[in-house]
Parts: sequence; C-alpha cells; structure tokens
Amino acid sequence: MITKDVLREILKSQREEILKRTANIVEREKEKEIKLISGIALIISGIRRCGKSTLQKELIKNKKVPYFNFEDTRLVGFEVKDFNRLLEVFKEEYKDPEEYFFDEIQNISGWEIFVRSLLDRKKKVLITGSNASLLSKELGTRLTGRHINLELFPFSFKEFLDLEKKKASTKSFKEYLEEGGFPEYLILKKSELLQEVLLDVIVRDIASRYKIKNVKTLKEMAIFLITNISKEFSYNNLRKILNLGSTNSVIAFMSYFEEAYLLFAIPKFSYSLKKQLVNQKKIYAIDNGIIKYNSKSFSPDKGKFLENLVFISLRKDFKEIFYFREKYECDFVFRDKKRKMQAVQVCWKISDENQDREVNGLVEAMDKFKLKQGLILTNEQEDEFEINKKKIIVKPVWKWMQEKK
Repeated sequence: MITKDVLREILKSQREEILKRTANIVEREKEKEIKLISGIALIISGIRRCGKSTLQKELIKNKKVPYFNFEDTRLVGFEVKDFNRLLEVFKEEYKDPEEYFFDEIQNISGWEIFVRSLLDRKKKVLITGSNASLLSKELGTRLTGRHINLELFPFSFKEFLDLEKKKASTKSFKEYLEEGGFPEYLILKKSELLQEVLLDVIVRDIASRYKIKNVKTLKEMAIFLITNISKEFSYNNLRKILNLGSTNSVIAFMSYFEEAYLLFAIPKFSYSLKKQLVNQKKIYAIDNGIIKYNSKSFSPDKGKFLENLVFISLRKDFKEIFYFREKYECDFVFRDKKRKMQAVQVCWKISDENQDREVNGLVEAMDKFKLKQGLILTNEQEDEFEINKKKIIVKPVWKWMQEKK
C-alpha cells in the first residue's frame, strides 16, 4: 500500500518535472493526429526516449490536468487497490478533471480496469508506453472499441531539421542519416545515451517484464542483429549462432524486440502465409544512431543505413512490409493507404556495376504486381526513365522524405 500523502508528493513532483521549460521543443508531426475523445483512451506507444514524455508535456502545458508516470521508483509496491487512493488525490488536487495523462501505466497489473472505470465516466484518457504488446493485450479484453492507437518514432528528417534549424539538403541529410533521430542524443551529442537506450530496452522492457534470466544472450542477439541490418536471417541459424537450445526462444526474443520497437523483421513476399513464416526474414532497427553506436561493425555501411532509414520511414505508415525475390530482389513491397501495391528499391548510387541488378529487381516486382511505376531511392541521384513501358523514378531519399505526407 502507498499512502495518499506519498502519492500526492509524487504527483506534484512529476508534474513540476514534466512542465519544466526545455529548449529546442520540436512540434511532432503526430501532434496533429492527437485528439482526446470522451470515453475513449488514446494510446501512444514507442521506443524509450523517442519523445513521448515531451509530447505529453506539450499537450498538458496549458491545462490543469493530472499527469502520472508509473515508472517512478517511489511507486515500488503499487497495487491495484492503490488506484482508488490515487483517484482520490486527483480529485483533491484537480477537483473532478476531465482529462488524465498516464505514462507506462501497463507496469501495474490490473491497470486496464482502472482506465475502464474512467472511460465509463466519459473521461478523456491518454496513455503512453514503451511496449506495444503489454498495452494491446489488456486493451483487447477490457477496452475493446474504447481505444485509439498511435505510434511515435524518433525524429523524422523534417523534425530533425526543425531541431537543428537547418534546411533540407544533401549535407543536412548526411548528418541525419548517420546520427539518427533520438531527441536527447541530438541535443546532447553523447553516444552513451544510445547505448543506454539499448540496455534499458533489453533489461527493463524485455528481461524484467518477461522474466528472462539469460540477459547476456538476449543482448548478444540484439547486437548481432543490429550489426547485420538489412541482411537475411533464419530463426534456426540464430539459434545455432547464439547456442540456444530452442528455436522457440529465438522466436520469442525477436517478438520482444519488435514489441519494444527496437528491431523489426520483415518476411519475403508470398501469397502463402505459411511460406511467409518459414522463409528467411530481413532485419531492420528503429534508428540509425542505435546502429552506429551499438554495432560491432567498425566501418558503417552507408548503403545499409540508407536502406534502414527508408524502412523506418515506410514503417511509420505501413505495418505490412515485405522484401521481394524471385530471380532478382526488390528491397520493399507494400500496400499503400489505397491498398495498392508499391515497389521500392534502395541503392546508395546506381552505377554500371549494379544498374542491371537494381533495375531488374524493381522491374520484376513491378511485373509481379502489374505496376506501371516504380521507385529507386538513392543518396543523391535523380532521374526518370522507362523500361518496357514502365516508368522508373530515381530520387534522393531526403527529397522523398520531404514529399511524404
């Protein structure tokens, strides 16, 4: 049990902390999508330190509403029955507020019952958390039809430019490509922050929550995958490399990485779900800064960084993304918002040595899905040409990212 006096002290100190004026506040692109609705919980999930708390600060800075972070170490021992005391403190401090803001509430078993009680009273609730699965499991049972999900990622190129007060160009894009978009790192420029992010995800978001004792192997798997971004892998080969007794453990670890927004595995395209499951997958990471400062590779492959960045940009809008391979390979195929298939090839630079491979891979995917237009994204090159009456657009990634809506 935690007393009301302690809860009140925590409430006040947390609000003071989140409302401290911070330099370089960047308006997030997701802000325009945020609208609190009576009786509906808005869930914002994303990897640690991607800016969820700062976003909450922007949403509550001119409002007298309760904010409560359940990852506070002073809340050790918080139980379901303590929610009633917390609610009493809210009422005493804010009378009968219409809006409630919670961070990492899923850390408390039974949280969804408390949130449901607020929604039944037509309150507006915003919840942020760093694990999509722990939120969604309870939401699916207790809050069916009573919640809206949004995902927050590290800064986009546009947000990066806003922070750095720079214009879009090849030069500014090079910096973003190599440093990534974690807000705190971009402000302080301390690489250890990105190493801490990885460790926090592994220890706090995965090992602690899923009762995993073999943290060393979990970390080794994460670093191995980060070092091999954009490469194919199979669960069985990972099992052998990591000397794990069961392929199921590898599958479980991979699902935890995805739920914590650290790593993403995309399948080879097939109309057969069974083949999607058994075929090798390709791996991508949440942010190039995470790759740069946690990889075992001593010479970062800019082409892989470019491909990873394109994947993350696509993943912000689409969850079903595949790679395509028959005779040749195309990096990404996916359905757009109109449910139409699209094909995208990523190449640092088109040259005489790789032109046939890159173009043929894209054209093969276009033939497969009967597409009239395909896209090759590069570092700097820009062009447009036709092959077999198919239009191929070549465009720098930074321009493509600027045009995305």
